Amino acid sequence: MAKQAGFWSVDDRLAEISAGGDPLEALNATVDFERFRPILERAAGNSRGPKGGRPSLDVVLKFRMLVLQSLHGLSLEATERMVRDRLSWMRFCGLGIADTVPDANTLWDFREALIKADALDALFQELDRVINQAGFIPRAGQIIDASLIAAPRQRNSDGEKSAIKAGKTARVIWAGKPAKAAQKDTDPRWTVKYSKAKTRADGSKPVDLAILTFGYKSHISIDRQNGIIRRQIITDAAQHDGARLREGLVQTANTGRKVWADTAYRSAENEAWLAANGMASEIHRKKPRGGPMSKRTSKANGRKSFVRSKVEHVFGHQKDRMGLIIRTIGLARAKAAITMANMVYNIGRLRWLLSRGAPA
Repeated sequence: MAKQAGFWSVDDRLAEISAGGDPLEALNATVDFERFRPILERAAGNSRGPKGGRPSLDVVLKFRMLVLQSLHGLSLEATERMVRDRLSWMRFCGLGIADTVPDANTLWDFREALIKADALDALFQELDRVINQAGFIPRAGQIIDASLIAAPRQRNSDGEKSAIKAGKTARVIWAGKPAKAAQKDTDPRWTVKYSKAKTRADGSKPVDLAILTFGYKSHISIDRQNGIIRRQIITDAAQHDGARLREGLVQTANTGRKVWADTAYRSAENEAWLAANGMASEIHRKKPRGGPMSKRTSKANGRKSFVRSKVEHVFGHQKDRMGLIIRTIGLARAKAAITMANMVYNIGRLRWLLSRGAPA
């Protein structure tokens, strides 16, 4: 016979979850989410409903739900359902068993308000201040890289593709079909990602693979010592990596002056810009055209790769564990999704750093 639920049943169950190690409790203890309230309330406008109406749901509650959505790669509908279903998620959001859970439409409107107010960059910077105040300032130089973030592929005719490349909006291209235009994303682009084939045991090398990818691109800079994302730029997938280096990815406040990056960032313009700003280039050197790479250059690139590989862990975590993909339409919403993923990664990284002890 099933045990009858009592007044303390929920608290007992939450205690059991805590005893087993609730990662959301640790995440909640890492950052004071109230730090974000002023930014969230300015973006959302009046936090109270109209006179005589029901007060609107708390902005920090809704932001916490967006954190859960990004942490687990969920849709807004799935996020609402999981918060209603899981006690640990309710506790993370500060909700009781009888409290109102914001629905997917409410979360959509809230996220749109953040995008319209350009609040996500401010939230990202505020989190960076929290991390610095915890003692984890940018140290030992920085590593720059970019990664493709997939978006739903579009099925368009040749004429529609030409119009998209010409910069026309969906409303113009599908002027007579507003419902279709609302479902078309004209901001992402196709690009080719080359996967280098490994040399066979007999010394021969197979042909490199060319992989077509459609979507957006996340450009980031992490500090070498702490692995925190310090700078970010989000573009369509066709934008060249190297040109972004001079657009704000390099952080001059880092205690180290070295900058690591792969060969895509090696150019005369970037080398001159780094030197002019007091930075030391550790960017990979390219193989000479038509000739083999010298052993000295190959060894130097190998040493640089050992450092630079740290940034790949960031993208791997976001794509594999967090399930980062783009579900929305438009560059502004893609930027919001990637910025949230970068913030959630940084919160998790800060939690790990704190678990290792005080900063050096």
